[in-house]
Amino acid sequence: MPDKPLFLERASFHRRRLGDAARVLPVLSALLVLLPVWWAPALVSFAGGVLWFFLLWAGLILAVWALHRALLRAEAATIRASEAVAAGQSHPGTGAQSHPAQGDARRNAGDSPDAL
Repeated sequence: MPDKPLFLERASFHRRRLGDAARVLPVLSALLVLLPVWWAPALVSFAGGVLWFFLLWAGLILAVWALHRALLRAEAATIRASEAVAAGQSHPGTGAQSHPAQGDARRNAGDSPDAL
């Protein structure tokens, strides 16, 4: 049986996959911006292109916001899990020490320069 519980690896894995999604989002958005130009430039009118661009822009703002919040939550979960392992707990939800650490992780995550 491993020394570290499985939840630490799961939290770290989730945070890494969200980071990968954050790295892919700019490339995906560039492809989506150019989609009407590549797809059928003769069939897409100027008004349709402008509408596509601004709807895509609004969708990307929402996607970045949701991804940012998920990354903050995943980072806080990773911090809680690593503190639980350091304290020798078997599960991050048990023990009285996990609650203050949870508040500190959320407070510290909100103070980061990425939390704009």
